Amino acid sequence: MGWCLTQERDESTLQALLDKSPQAVWYYSDLFVTYKSLIYTPGTHTPMPDKSETFRVEGVNAELRHYLKRLVRKTRCFSKCIQALRRTVKLFVFAWNRRQLYRQQYPDYPAYLIQIVYP
Repeated sequence: MGWCLTQERDESTLQALLDKSPQAVWYYSDLFVTYKSLIYTPGTHTPMPDKSETFRVEGVNAELRHYLKRLVRKTRCFSKCIQALRRTVKLFVFAWNRRQLYRQQYPDYPAYLIQIVYP
C-alpha cells in the first residue's frame, strides 16, 4: 500500500505517490479530475462513477479510521501536528503491509494487527 500525507491533492503529489507505490495491473478511482491526467504505467486506469471497484481502498480507509482515532470523522478533533500524524500513518502502513505479507504466507492462521506490531 502506498500513502502520502498532504494538504493538497494536486497532480504532482498524486503522480509522485503513484510512482512510489507498488505497481498494479489495474487502477480504479472515482471521477476526481486529476486522476485522469496521471500516468499509470504499466497498468490501466479506469475511472468509476460508483464505488464498485474501489471497495478495497475504502476498506483500508475504514481500517485507518478504526485504528487511528485521530482520523475519525465524527468529531472535530484532529491532529494539529502534521509530523505526529505522518509518523502515526507510517507506523500503521508498516504494520498493515507486514500483516498482508503474513496472511499470504500463512492463510490458515489468524493475523491480528496488534500481533504484527508486537510479535
